[in-house]
Amino acid sequence: MRQRMRDPITGLLFVLPMLVLFLVFRFVPSLGAGAMSLTDMSLGGEWNFIGAENYARLFDDPKFWDSLWITLLYVAIYVPLTVVAALATALLLNAVVFMRGFFRGMLFLPYVTSFVMAGVIWRWIYEFDGLINGLLGKLDVGPIGFLEDSALVLPALAVVSVWKGFGYSMLILLAGLKAIPASYLEAATVDGAGPWQRFRRITLPLLKPALFFVLVIETIGAFQTFDTIYVMTGGGPARASYTLIYGLYDQGFKFSNLGYAATFGVVLFALVLVVSLIQRRLLDRGNA
Repeated sequence: MRQRMRDPITGLLFVLPMLVLFLVFRFVPSLGAGAMSLTDMSLGGEWNFIGAENYARLFDDPKFWDSLWITLLYVAIYVPLTVVAALATALLLNAVVFMRGFFRGMLFLPYVTSFVMAGVIWRWIYEFDGLINGLLGKLDVGPIGFLEDSALVLPALAVVSVWKGFGYSMLILLAGLKAIPASYLEAATVDGAGPWQRFRRITLPLLKPALFFVLVIETIGAFQTFDTIYVMTGGGPARASYTLIYGLYDQGFKFSNLGYAATFGVVLFALVLVVSLIQRRLLDRGNA
Protein backbone atom coordinates (compact mmCIF):
# COMPACT_ATOMS: atom_id res chain seq x y z
CA MET A 1 0.00 0.00 0.00
CA ARG A 2 2.83 2.40 0.85
CA GLN A 3 4.53 1.65 -2.47
CA ARG A 4 1.31 2.22 -4.45
CA MET A 5 0.58 5.51 -2.68
CA ARG A 6 4.07 6.96 -3.07
CA ASP A 7 3.69 8.16 -6.67
CA PRO A 8 0.25 9.81 -6.23
CA ILE A 9 1.39 11.56 -3.06
CA THR A 10 4.58 12.76 -4.79
CA GLY A 11 2.56 14.11 -7.70
CA LEU A 12 0.16 15.85 -5.30
CA LEU A 13 3.04 17.55 -3.51
CA PHE A 14 4.33 18.92 -6.82
CA VAL A 15 0.94 20.39 -7.82
CA LEU A 16 0.04 21.53 -4.29
CA PRO A 17 1.48 25.08 -4.60
CA MET A 18 -0.48 25.76 -7.78
CA LEU A 19 -3.57 24.11 -6.28
CA VAL A 20 -3.36 26.40 -3.26
CA LEU A 21 -2.96 29.46 -5.50
CA PHE A 22 -5.96 28.36 -7.56
CA LEU A 23 -8.12 27.90 -4.48
CA VAL A 24 -7.08 31.21 -2.90
CA PHE A 25 -7.15 33.46 -5.96
CA ARG A 26 -9.72 31.74 -8.22
CA PHE A 27 -12.10 29.41 -6.44
CA VAL A 28 -12.66 31.39 -3.23
CA PRO A 29 -13.18 34.73 -5.07
CA SER A 30 -15.68 33.00 -7.37
CA LEU A 31 -17.65 31.80 -4.37
CA GLY A 32 -17.39 35.28 -2.89
CA ALA A 33 -18.78 36.81 -6.08
CA GLY A 34 -21.70 34.39 -5.99
CA ALA A 35 -22.43 35.33 -2.39
CA MET A 36 -22.02 39.05 -3.16
CA SER A 37 -24.60 38.79 -5.95
CA LEU A 38 -27.20 38.01 -3.28
CA THR A 39 -26.57 41.31 -1.50
CA ASP A 40 -26.86 45.05 -2.20
CA MET A 41 -23.21 45.68 -1.31
CA SER A 42 -21.88 49.08 -2.28
CA LEU A 43 -18.35 50.31 -2.83
CA GLY A 44 -18.32 51.61 0.73
CA GLY A 45 -18.72 48.08 2.13
CA GLU A 46 -22.27 48.34 3.48
CA TRP A 47 -24.53 45.45 2.50
CA ASN A 48 -27.81 43.70 3.16
CA PHE A 49 -28.95 40.27 2.06
CA ILE A 50 -31.57 40.64 -0.68
CA GLY A 51 -31.72 37.13 -2.15
CA ALA A 52 -32.37 36.91 -5.87
CA GLU A 53 -33.47 40.53 -6.33
CA ASN A 54 -30.33 41.38 -8.30
CA TYR A 55 -31.05 38.56 -10.75
CA ALA A 56 -34.67 39.67 -11.17
CA ARG A 57 -33.45 43.20 -11.79
CA LEU A 58 -30.84 41.95 -14.24
CA PHE A 59 -33.24 39.93 -16.36
CA ASP A 60 -35.67 42.86 -16.48
CA ASP A 61 -32.92 45.27 -17.54
CA PRO A 62 -32.97 45.92 -21.33
CA LYS A 63 -29.39 47.18 -21.11
CA PHE A 64 -28.32 43.74 -19.91
CA TRP A 65 -29.92 42.01 -22.89
CA ASP A 66 -28.34 44.53 -25.26
CA SER A 67 -24.92 43.98 -23.72
CA LEU A 68 -25.43 40.20 -23.83
CA TRP A 69 -26.20 40.34 -27.55
CA ILE A 70 -23.21 42.60 -28.20
CA THR A 71 -20.95 40.25 -26.23
CA LEU A 72 -22.14 37.18 -28.14
CA LEU A 73 -21.72 39.00 -31.45
CA TYR A 74 -18.19 40.07 -30.51
CA VAL A 75 -17.29 36.50 -29.51
CA ALA A 76 -18.73 35.17 -32.78
CA ILE A 77 -16.48 37.58 -34.70
CA TYR A 78 -13.32 37.34 -32.61
CA VAL A 79 -12.97 33.61 -31.89
CA PRO A 80 -13.14 32.29 -35.50
CA LEU A 81 -10.78 35.05 -36.68
CA THR A 82 -8.25 34.25 -33.96
CA VAL A 83 -8.37 30.48 -34.47
CA VAL A 84 -8.00 30.81 -38.24
CA ALA A 85 -5.14 33.30 -37.91
CA ALA A 86 -3.37 31.18 -35.28
CA LEU A 87 -3.82 27.95 -37.24
CA ALA A 88 -2.70 29.49 -40.53
CA THR A 89 0.45 31.02 -39.04
CA ALA A 90 1.22 27.83 -37.12
CA LEU A 91 1.00 25.79 -40.34
CA LEU A 92 3.26 28.29 -42.12
CA LEU A 93 5.83 28.30 -39.31
CA ASN A 94 5.76 24.52 -39.19
CA ALA A 95 6.72 24.45 -42.86
CA VAL A 96 9.32 27.25 -42.70
CA VAL A 97 12.93 26.23 -42.18
CA PHE A 98 14.83 29.49 -42.81
CA MET A 99 14.79 31.98 -39.86
CA ARG A 100 11.97 30.09 -38.12
CA GLY A 101 12.84 31.52 -34.71
CA PHE A 102 12.85 35.10 -36.02
CA PHE A 103 9.41 34.78 -37.61
CA ARG A 104 8.05 33.06 -34.51
CA GLY A 105 9.30 35.88 -32.30
CA MET A 106 7.96 38.62 -34.56
CA LEU A 107 4.50 37.05 -34.72
CA PHE A 108 4.44 36.53 -30.95
CA LEU A 109 5.65 40.08 -30.19
CA PRO A 110 2.19 41.75 -30.15
CA TYR A 111 1.05 39.31 -27.45
CA VAL A 112 3.57 40.66 -24.92
CA THR A 113 2.53 44.28 -25.47
CA SER A 114 -0.16 45.78 -23.27
CA PHE A 115 -3.77 46.05 -24.41
CA VAL A 116 -3.71 49.75 -23.53
CA MET A 117 -0.74 50.39 -25.81
CA ALA A 118 -2.32 48.33 -28.59
CA GLY A 119 -5.58 50.25 -28.16
CA VAL A 120 -3.85 53.63 -28.38
CA ILE A 121 -1.91 52.61 -31.50
CA TRP A 122 -4.92 51.14 -33.28
CA ARG A 123 -7.13 54.06 -32.32
CA TRP A 124 -4.75 56.29 -34.26
CA ILE A 125 -4.76 53.79 -37.16
CA TYR A 126 -8.57 53.85 -37.28
CA GLU A 127 -9.01 57.63 -36.97
CA PHE A 128 -10.29 59.74 -39.87
CA ASP A 129 -6.78 61.13 -40.36
CA GLY A 130 -5.10 57.86 -39.41
CA LEU A 131 -3.12 55.30 -41.37
CA ILE A 132 -5.96 53.29 -42.95
CA ASN A 133 -8.03 56.28 -44.02
CA GLY A 134 -4.87 57.94 -45.30
CA LEU A 135 -4.24 54.98 -47.58
CA LEU A 136 -7.91 54.84 -48.62
CA GLY A 137 -7.80 58.54 -49.39
CA LYS A 138 -5.10 57.95 -51.99
CA LEU A 139 -7.54 55.53 -53.64
CA ASP A 140 -10.34 58.14 -53.46
CA VAL A 141 -12.20 55.98 -50.90
CA GLY A 142 -13.52 57.06 -47.53
CA PRO A 143 -12.88 58.25 -44.98
CA ILE A 144 -14.47 55.47 -42.96
CA GLY A 145 -15.40 55.88 -39.30
CA PHE A 146 -14.34 52.47 -38.02
CA LEU A 147 -14.90 53.40 -34.37
CA GLU A 148 -17.76 55.83 -35.01
CA ASP A 149 -19.98 53.46 -37.01
CA SER A 150 -22.13 51.09 -34.93
CA ALA A 151 -21.95 48.44 -37.65
CA LEU A 152 -18.14 48.53 -37.90
CA VAL A 153 -17.01 49.04 -34.33
CA LEU A 154 -17.17 45.39 -33.20
CA PRO A 155 -15.26 44.02 -36.24
CA ALA A 156 -12.72 46.82 -35.81
CA LEU A 157 -12.22 45.96 -32.13
CA ALA A 158 -12.03 42.24 -32.97
CA VAL A 159 -9.23 42.89 -35.47
CA VAL A 160 -7.25 44.70 -32.77
CA SER A 161 -7.73 41.85 -30.30
CA VAL A 162 -6.79 39.25 -32.93
CA TRP A 163 -3.61 41.15 -33.78
CA LYS A 164 -2.81 41.43 -30.08
CA GLY A 165 -3.62 37.94 -28.90
CA PHE A 166 -3.31 35.33 -31.65
CA GLY A 167 0.41 34.75 -30.98
CA TYR A 168 -0.21 32.65 -27.86
CA SER A 169 -2.69 30.36 -29.62
CA MET A 170 -0.28 30.13 -32.54
CA LEU A 171 2.42 28.71 -30.26
CA ILE A 172 -0.03 26.21 -28.73
CA LEU A 173 -1.09 24.97 -32.17
CA LEU A 174 2.52 24.93 -33.37
CA ALA A 175 3.42 22.69 -30.43
CA GLY A 176 0.50 20.44 -31.38
CA LEU A 177 1.77 20.26 -34.96
CA LYS A 178 5.26 19.35 -33.77
CA ALA A 179 3.79 16.49 -31.73
CA ILE A 180 2.27 14.84 -34.82
CA PRO A 181 4.59 12.00 -35.95
CA ALA A 182 6.13 12.79 -39.31
CA SER A 183 5.77 9.13 -40.29
CA TYR A 184 1.98 9.56 -40.50
CA LEU A 185 2.27 12.35 -43.03
CA GLU A 186 4.98 10.54 -44.96
CA ALA A 187 2.84 7.41 -45.20
CA ALA A 188 -0.12 9.46 -46.43
CA THR A 189 2.07 11.13 -49.05
CA VAL A 190 3.27 7.75 -50.27
CA ASP A 191 -0.38 6.64 -50.54
CA GLY A 192 -1.07 9.60 -52.82
CA ALA A 193 -2.80 11.96 -50.38
CA GLY A 194 -2.56 15.64 -51.30
CA PRO A 195 -1.90 18.56 -48.90
CA TRP A 196 -5.61 19.14 -48.21
CA GLN A 197 -6.27 15.44 -47.60
CA ARG A 198 -3.29 15.19 -45.24
CA PHE A 199 -4.50 18.24 -43.34
CA ARG A 200 -8.10 17.05 -43.13
CA ARG A 201 -7.49 13.36 -42.40
CA ILE A 202 -4.33 13.45 -40.30
CA THR A 203 -3.29 16.90 -39.08
CA LEU A 204 -6.66 18.24 -38.01
CA PRO A 205 -7.86 15.12 -36.08
CA LEU A 206 -4.55 14.84 -34.21
CA LEU A 207 -4.59 18.58 -33.52
CA LYS A 208 -8.05 18.56 -31.90
CA PRO A 209 -6.83 18.51 -28.25
CA ALA A 210 -4.72 21.63 -28.85
CA LEU A 211 -7.51 23.16 -30.91
CA PHE A 212 -10.03 22.58 -28.12
CA PHE A 213 -7.70 24.27 -25.63
CA VAL A 214 -7.28 27.25 -27.97
CA LEU A 215 -11.04 27.52 -28.50
CA VAL A 216 -11.70 27.54 -24.76
CA ILE A 217 -9.06 30.09 -23.80
CA GLU A 218 -9.91 32.38 -26.72
CA THR A 219 -13.63 32.16 -25.93
CA ILE A 220 -12.99 33.03 -22.29
CA GLY A 221 -10.72 35.88 -23.36
CA ALA A 222 -13.35 37.20 -25.79
CA PHE A 223 -16.04 37.24 -23.11
CA GLN A 224 -13.65 39.12 -20.78
CA THR A 225 -12.45 41.73 -23.27
CA PHE A 226 -12.36 45.09 -21.53
CA ASP A 227 -9.08 46.99 -21.95
CA THR A 228 -9.37 47.50 -25.70
CA ILE A 229 -12.99 48.64 -25.48
CA TYR A 230 -12.24 50.97 -22.56
CA VAL A 231 -9.33 52.64 -24.35
CA MET A 232 -10.75 52.78 -27.88
CA THR A 233 -14.52 53.31 -27.59
CA GLY A 234 -15.64 53.51 -23.96
CA GLY A 235 -18.59 51.29 -24.87
CA GLY A 236 -19.70 53.51 -27.78
CA PRO A 237 -20.76 54.65 -30.20
CA ALA A 238 -24.34 54.61 -28.93
CA ARG A 239 -23.45 51.63 -26.68
CA ALA A 240 -22.62 49.53 -29.77
CA SER A 241 -19.57 48.05 -27.98
CA TYR A 242 -21.07 47.94 -24.49
CA THR A 243 -20.31 44.34 -23.49
CA LEU A 244 -21.18 42.43 -20.32
CA ILE A 245 -17.77 42.96 -18.79
CA TYR A 246 -18.06 46.69 -19.45
CA GLY A 247 -21.46 46.68 -17.78
CA LEU A 248 -19.88 44.91 -14.80
CA TYR A 249 -17.22 47.62 -14.61
CA ASP A 250 -19.78 50.42 -14.79
CA GLN A 251 -22.03 48.94 -12.12
CA GLY A 252 -19.17 48.14 -9.76
CA PHE A 253 -16.84 51.11 -10.08
CA LYS A 254 -18.92 53.86 -11.69
CA PHE A 255 -22.24 53.37 -9.88
CA SER A 256 -20.82 51.59 -6.75
CA ASN A 257 -23.30 48.69 -7.05
CA LEU A 258 -20.94 45.82 -6.22
CA GLY A 259 -23.76 43.35 -5.56
CA TYR A 260 -25.38 44.05 -8.92
CA ALA A 261 -21.97 43.98 -10.64
CA ALA A 262 -21.31 40.57 -9.11
CA THR A 263 -24.55 39.38 -10.72
CA PHE A 264 -23.08 40.29 -14.11
CA GLY A 265 -20.01 38.24 -13.21
CA VAL A 266 -22.02 35.17 -12.20
CA VAL A 267 -24.07 35.27 -15.40
CA LEU A 268 -20.89 35.72 -17.42
CA PHE A 269 -19.31 32.72 -15.69
CA ALA A 270 -22.35 30.56 -16.42
CA LEU A 271 -22.39 31.71 -20.04
CA VAL A 272 -18.71 30.88 -20.55
CA LEU A 273 -19.21 27.46 -18.94
CA VAL A 274 -22.15 26.61 -21.22
CA VAL A 275 -20.31 27.74 -24.36
CA SER A 276 -17.22 25.72 -23.37
CA LEU A 277 -19.31 22.59 -22.84
CA ILE A 278 -20.96 23.08 -26.24
CA GLN A 279 -17.54 23.41 -27.87
CA ARG A 280 -16.39 20.23 -26.14
CA ARG A 281 -19.46 18.34 -27.30
CA LEU A 282 -19.01 19.49 -30.89
CA LEU A 283 -15.35 18.43 -30.94
CA ASP A 284 -16.17 15.07 -29.36
CA ARG A 285 -18.85 14.53 -32.01
CA GLY A 286 -16.25 15.32 -34.65
CA ASN A 287 -14.02 12.59 -33.21
CA ALA A 288 -16.81 10.02 -33.36
